[in-house]
Amino acid sequence: MRARIHVGTSEHTLHLDDEILICQPDAKMSSNRQQGYFIADTRLVSGYRLTISRHVPVLMNSSAVVDNSGRFEFTNETFVDDLGTEVPPSSLHLRLDRVLSRGVHEDYVLTNYSAHTVSVVVEISLESDFSDIFDVKLNQLQRRGLINSHWDRESSTLSNVFTHDGFSRGVQFEAATSGRPPAYANGGLSFPVTIKPRESWKTCLVWRPVFAGTPLPTTQACLDLLSTSSSSQMAEKWIADSTVFSTSNMAVNAAVDEALEDLIGLRMRLQIPKANPVAADETVDSDMWLPAAGVPWFVSIFGRDALITSMQALHVSYRFAEGSVKALSLLQADSFDDKRDMQPGKIQHELRRGELAELGLIPHTPYYGTHDATPLFALTVASTWNWHADLEQINRLRPHVEAALAWIDRDGDADGDGIQEYATRSPNGYFNQCWKDDGTAIVHADGSLPELPIATCENQGLVVAAKRSWASVLEHAYGEAAAARKLRDEADRLSEIIEKKFFWEEEGTYYLGLDGRKRPIESVASNAGQLMLYGAIDQDRAKSVAARLFEDDMWSGWGIRTLSSRHPSYNPFSYQLGSVWPHDNVLIAAGLRRYGFDTEAQRIAKAMFDASECFVYHRLPELFAGLDRDPGSFPVQYLGANVPQAWASGAVLQILAVLLGLEANAAEGILRISPALPDWLGRVTLSGLPIGDTRLDITIERLSDNSHRLDVGHHNTVRIVLDELGSPSLGF
Repeated sequence: MRARIHVGTSEHTLHLDDEILICQPDAKMSSNRQQGYFIADTRLVSGYRLTISRHVPVLMNSSAVVDNSGRFEFTNETFVDDLGTEVPPSSLHLRLDRVLSRGVHEDYVLTNYSAHTVSVVVEISLESDFSDIFDVKLNQLQRRGLINSHWDRESSTLSNVFTHDGFSRGVQFEAATSGRPPAYANGGLSFPVTIKPRESWKTCLVWRPVFAGTPLPTTQACLDLLSTSSSSQMAEKWIADSTVFSTSNMAVNAAVDEALEDLIGLRMRLQIPKANPVAADETVDSDMWLPAAGVPWFVSIFGRDALITSMQALHVSYRFAEGSVKALSLLQADSFDDKRDMQPGKIQHELRRGELAELGLIPHTPYYGTHDATPLFALTVASTWNWHADLEQINRLRPHVEAALAWIDRDGDADGDGIQEYATRSPNGYFNQCWKDDGTAIVHADGSLPELPIATCENQGLVVAAKRSWASVLEHAYGEAAAARKLRDEADRLSEIIEKKFFWEEEGTYYLGLDGRKRPIESVASNAGQLMLYGAIDQDRAKSVAARLFEDDMWSGWGIRTLSSRHPSYNPFSYQLGSVWPHDNVLIAAGLRRYGFDTEAQRIAKAMFDASECFVYHRLPELFAGLDRDPGSFPVQYLGANVPQAWASGAVLQILAVLLGLEANAAEGILRISPALPDWLGRVTLSGLPIGDTRLDITIERLSDNSHRLDVGHHNTVRIVLDELGSPSLGF
């Protein structure tokens, strides 16, 4: 039996769309901790405490039921009630159910199992500080505006309202009870309760968010932990439209099932602040779903995260990709704004809707400080075309792809030397604008920070892949051979620059990047592995890179480290200076398969599933420590990792596509499969795999001679090609 590692604190986290509720296992919330109820990046409820006649109830158990609901079960210690009667221990049962659904619906049921009538006061204390999520995350709480509270005795409703310089948020607490109405004093609702033996008292308390003076409609029914809201109905439809997986390995099945559930739970709708100059609609499309980056701190729209996750999950459902590229096209920049690192054609990095963003105190309205989201956008549109061949969608997105490609050539290469470089122009901008966007993640050999602008190696490869992929769309969807040839020539020239300027002969890998003076950043890092994913490097040099990634300083046993353990900046517990990121490893595994290194790709896949088997729920976190693996070890958590996190969940699903070598060509009705199943994964079944308008049922089985057998269920028009010797490009 493997160790079972819980990632994160013992707190409970519920989430739905842009709502998050973080509390202690006993339902308590404390304003001086990173807890509370958040919506649209504002903490509406910062404190919560529950007592029965001034006694804290005894927690028996608590758990999330589904992503957006949780149950808390309490009993009592011995105490004297308001009638002077001793209440025996464990004779009362209090159940609290919480459900998020554009607000919070709480149900309280108190049952008396004693032999006597009990008279108590149930008190619910509530606090609201309306802190911005950035302040809460950094433990830098500030009161910038005014809070007013009002108690309406007739409707049993408490209203807390925050205002600051035109920004307004509020929350209403409305009680409906089976007994006498509550009283309000000192921030607490007091419910007088008298219960006969074997009888119960019930109340529900609705927390209703208020935006600019208007309460959000909360439709959740009482005592319904498995919500039947429109959100849940959409989730059910999403599940029905997605591929179902089954394998011969039970641990793999558990990890895949959890990853799919987490991705569904991370779905959120695009909502744009009205003040945003790019788009003015508050809600753009009720069916425009895209993945939030991660819980609890990144329940928002991140361009890079949404696009990578969308491509990871194309073989599951291309609905994420459709929603992501559609949403991000609406947010695509059409002008310059240095405060937000915004340039025409650029794809946004992060959108926030709290006080700091609305008042312009942070640039996230949205903020455009990422280099890779723009080529990722073009690559995602092209990769999605491979799976759906929907020309109507491509026609609508084509101007946005062309604007993105124009940005790549103009502002992505500001000095015109053919190399992609990033540098912030914003006083509050991000120093690093590659996927390793921590301010300390890109370092010289001595640990010093490079001067801007910085050209990381994988950003070059990403542009190579984006141009080649869009060239394929131009050629096959539009018949524009000359335009396609021009893009391919540009990609080839950049590929030549990568070989000439970035290859590091002494280490047999590629430099992490070039600094602002075009000096090599001589640090061995995982970034070079993604060059294989994008097909941007020479075959012989790819062999050298693959070997370098599996040397002891890079290979931890649980995965490839982000930075060599021989580097002076290496820290296995850091964010991106030696930790292991599942999504990074699986992207590298895809690149290894592309260049024919199947055994190495299988090695990464095995490490990821071994790690998932150690984590509670078989759920891979955003990242974990880069410590060496030994016979008695287990993966050690990174403190502060998001769980669930979109591209960590997507990585689990992508592993199967990598090992199967799935390549879709929906326009020609072809699915190519180049399997490399390891001995620990002898069979994989995909049911309802979407390609174009067709759904496929496929089973791939590894035989004793290491060849593979393909069984195909009924299908209409798709031709399935089994290529045992293929090195799959995996879409790009």
